[in-house]
Amino acid sequence: MANTLDRRAAVKSLLSNRGDMLVLTGLGGTCWDAAAAGDDPLTFYLWGAMGGAAMVGLGLALAQPERRVVVITGDGEFLMGLGALATISAEKPKNLGIVVIDNEHYGETGMQPTHTGRGIDLAKLAEAAGFAATSVATDEASLAKAIAVAREAPGPALAVFKVSAAKHPLVLPPRDGAYLKDRFRGALLGAQSVL
Repeated sequence: MANTLDRRAAVKSLLSNRGDMLVLTGLGGTCWDAAAAGDDPLTFYLWGAMGGAAMVGLGLALAQPERRVVVITGDGEFLMGLGALATISAEKPKNLGIVVIDNEHYGETGMQPTHTGRGIDLAKLAEAAGFAATSVATDEASLAKAIAVAREAPGPALAVFKVSAAKHPLVLPPRDGAYLKDRFRGALLGAQSVL
């Protein structure tokens, strides 16, 4: 598959007109992509919890069943936590969408190739695990469908955005973990929940 999508433009399209959707990012590049699309109190940036984004997203989806939860993570981070596919599928959260920004590289550790560049198909793995919906976007024509799967399809849903490995300038969201937790919790549950 050709990786032709621009990751920043794809994430911006994913997050445009998001309403009250809860967003959780994986580490590094996905944090910066979400921040570049517009920082929002209903976005929780994990920053460095490699391998854990999908499971944190599952917990959030189970805790907030009336809200759509979208996890934005990279292929390297997602590959590190593949066991999450089975747990998520067993729990069957209808409100969970996972977007994998797949540039076929470990961007945070030196651009070493990941297994997706060697034929591992994350959408097929999710489908085999029992995800209700999957989609792969390889170009602008297929991006709209993949976004709809992530944002609207009964979950668990997984959308893979095949993006180029081009570097983008850093757009850093807040980095203070306690601040991010309090901000997210306040936006989700109200100001009293932070006290």
